[in-house]
Amino acid sequence: MGAEKIGSLHIYTDGGSRGNPGNAAVAFTIYDSKGKIVSEKSESIGIRTNNFAEYTALILALKEAVKYCHGKVFCFSDSEIMVRQLNGVYKVKVKHLKELNKKVKELEKMFEQATYKHLPRTNPRISRVDKLLNKELDKLKITSKAGRALYRK
Repeated sequence: MGAEKIGSLHIYTDGGSRGNPGNAAVAFTIYDSKGKIVSEKSESIGIRTNNFAEYTALILALKEAVKYCHGKVFCFSDSEIMVRQLNGVYKVKVKHLKELNKKVKELEKMFEQATYKHLPRTNPRISRVDKLLNKELDKLKITSKAGRALYRK
């Protein structure tokens, strides 16, 4: 499917860690404007914080979305803090999150328009990516206590 064939996409992302920092994973599902899934993925990302995982999920989803669309992307997340940071409501104070926020802003230039909206975890599409995320986290074997020790090194 070429990028010119889809005018807009709806992207649902979730990132999380068990322990903060701890084992972390990301998930996303991308739908076309008719509600058909065009891409879906989950993966572990090592020992990270929850906010790092949220941003990473969105970055990976935007990189995937550009394969299908250069038009409008509507991005949805249950991370109210990330959405408010991307919309300029909150300042990004943590250095590594500033870098991730900047990366999202660079990626959004590949699209005609990018919007960010917070949705509760009870939303069916957010719930779907949350389940994908938790399946990925369930595969990980390092305990969060051991993960925190590794993260500090």
